[in-house]
Amino acid sequence: MRQFGHFIDGQMHGTGGDRWLPVHDPALGRVYAEVADGDAADVDAAVTAAAGAFPDWAAQPNDRRARWLERLADALEARTDDFAHAEARDGGKPFALARDVEIPRAVANLRFFAHAATQFSSESHHGQAGLNYTLRTPLGVVGTISPWNLPLYLFTWKIAPALAAGNTVVAKPSEVTPATATLLGELAAEIGFPAGALNIVHGRGAEVGEAIVAHPGIRAISFTGSTAVGRRIAGIAGPLLKKLSLELGGKNPTLVFADSDWQAHLDTLVRSAFQNSGQICLCGSRILVERRIYNAFREAFVEAALALRIGDPMDSDARLGPLVSQAHFDKVLAAIARARDEGATVLCGGEALQRPGWFVAPTVLEGLGPDCATNREEIFGPVATLQPFDDDAQALALANAGDYGLAASLWTRDLDRAHRLAAALRAGIVWINTWLMRDLRTPFGGMGQSGMGREGGLEAMRFFTEPKNVGIQLSS
Repeated sequence: MRQFGHFIDGQMHGTGGDRWLPVHDPALGRVYAEVADGDAADVDAAVTAAAGAFPDWAAQPNDRRARWLERLADALEARTDDFAHAEARDGGKPFALARDVEIPRAVANLRFFAHAATQFSSESHHGQAGLNYTLRTPLGVVGTISPWNLPLYLFTWKIAPALAAGNTVVAKPSEVTPATATLLGELAAEIGFPAGALNIVHGRGAEVGEAIVAHPGIRAISFTGSTAVGRRIAGIAGPLLKKLSLELGGKNPTLVFADSDWQAHLDTLVRSAFQNSGQICLCGSRILVERRIYNAFREAFVEAALALRIGDPMDSDARLGPLVSQAHFDKVLAAIARARDEGATVLCGGEALQRPGWFVAPTVLEGLGPDCATNREEIFGPVATLQPFDDDAQALALANAGDYGLAASLWTRDLDRAHRLAAALRAGIVWINTWLMRDLRTPFGGMGQSGMGREGGLEAMRFFTEPKNVGIQLSS
């Protein structure tokens, strides 16, 4: 049985006391590997290694740090299929999705921030009060905590800007999906990546995650995960005055207007609800449809959802795989049962598939208003609701109902409406006539229960640096 160990100070390690956690294959519902069950001592060892490596790593010219990230990207890209296979088995997502989208995105994250290392610049100000210039120096040792739904994609999204800015990193991937982070550590060792610059500690959130957040040697925390855990992290880190970036949950609206080309974009609309079995924080789980096309849209959307091929992640025709774990499977089925209790009509799905593993059929619900739990709480599964609206004002009110504010998509040919509603939607990201279109230069994050702070582009580089202004009095 494969064991996924820590990567500390350039070497792979087990864990003290020989403690291991089971890692499951979601398509079969059985254990296929073990991951180190880390603790505060493992975190402390990683922080010590990172602190020791920091002076040399921070002192390297930006282009040298960039070359290291490029070398890691090259090594990852050369093994795309191996990593995609590991991701498919670990998380249950279709191999084709991992190979064609998620591993290439991880490569792109490393390359983008390699370039950012050479392009990130300080500011200067002149003409008001002498000459001022702002230094942006690395923080030191930083902690990153990434989730199970997009394991390598979001792991690299955090470590790449942290390393590019000159920090050393203690990173915790999810213990549910530890495979590709471990493989990346092995790649780093193979290419001779400077020891201690990147450290990976596995384990449970209550043990390793909290130890990272509370450790006095860690200057900043970047976290992606649930709102409940984000609140816990903020409660620990706040009194310690650590920098925080929290990318949390979403309950995202999809607004479909009668004048849109919704028939031509139906595949994207269905994908926006069900990609990765709905286990993406950006999925549009609340679909709001203008009433005069509601019946036609409902019929077409349900037909397309029923046509989605569900199967083993290694099946090349599979569009959806299983949910990631037994616990999450139970949570999603409980949410569907609650929707029925709230009076929802199940248009399709609504049940587990009778096969090994944690498969839930794509589920479309209607008949629920904006105040019910089904339309307010994140389900994070293949579950979407339909709600009709009559005009722009009602569409906006329905879209902004709730406490989350991560993303929204807006489908219309009316350019004035598109800009007006985009400005009024309470969301950190708004897509018009598209979904999940990402330019890595743009700020990424949400508001309300969807988090605080922004990642991506200059926002990430600024988060992982400390600004210091130097003012010079100029002679008159």
